[in-house]
Amino acid sequence: MTPRPVAVVGPTATGKSDLAIELALRLGGEVVNADAMQLYRGMDVGTAKVAPERRRGVPHHQLDVLEVTEPASVAAYQRDARHAVTELLAAGRVPVLAGGSGLYVRAVLDDLEFPGTDRDVRARLQDELAAQGAAALHARLRELDPAAAERILPSNGRRVVRALEVVELTGRPFSASLPRPGPERYGTVQLGLDLDADELDARVDARVEQMFAAGLVEEVWSLLPRGLREGRTASRALGYQQVLAAIDAGEDPGAAAGPTARATRRFVRRQRSWFRRDNRVHWLDAGRSDLLDAALTLVDRAPRRP
Repeated sequence: MTPRPVAVVGPTATGKSDLAIELALRLGGEVVNADAMQLYRGMDVGTAKVAPERRRGVPHHQLDVLEVTEPASVAAYQRDARHAVTELLAAGRVPVLAGGSGLYVRAVLDDLEFPGTDRDVRARLQDELAAQGAAALHARLRELDPAAAERILPSNGRRVVRALEVVELTGRPFSASLPRPGPERYGTVQLGLDLDADELDARVDARVEQMFAAGLVEEVWSLLPRGLREGRTASRALGYQQVLAAIDAGEDPGAAAGPTARATRRFVRRQRSWFRRDNRVHWLDAGRSDLLDAALTLVDRAPRRP
């Protein structure tokens, strides 16, 4: 039977990476990363990247492909990840897409087109961001595109700049380019992992504590000479951003664990909201003892596209 992709999605700390490896082993597949921050070389501890010795021989694609100074581009990721998916399908292998970056998942699976960029326009808007602050640019976006402003946090200067850039370049609202479910390219079976909110918060706290114990602060120090602070995307990754802020303030970077956990819990809620809007996702309790068998049953029973 012709293989089709499987996607394992959902909030942080639900065990997506482990389940993806198990599915790849059972289905004859390979993992395609869909976590934007795991694209970066050297960002291992703070992104919970599965170490090579724990991948059980399963090849992984779209891991460690960027330097921390390079901005992550969903358009570039779309091109490269789709290439990996197409090659795996042609070889009779099952691509197992795994990650919690919702737009990156959609970019691969859905027919999304991303507006281009203009270096001069982007640079001007970034200068305005530095001079005026994110709130001022968000107020401008609210006038030009209220729907986009509603979905973008006023503090997220990077996304506000991108939205204003698209409006200026295309003359159309940025919200018109925001992803909506379908049509799906490959007939992918999408599996979502989730947990009760209190249980997931406890998992997040435990994960953050383990990351700091495993050397997240030391990892940040090691990446500073490689340009982490200058990296527009990498420097904003959860954990890295909080440790950098503590270092810059002359505070104990180990104390950034608390702010990291709080920011991650907020991020988890946004992830859940994003993925829950897509009714194509089959949801599973990440804590069930028969998780792999339940996932395999869903994959086996999911109707195939005509």
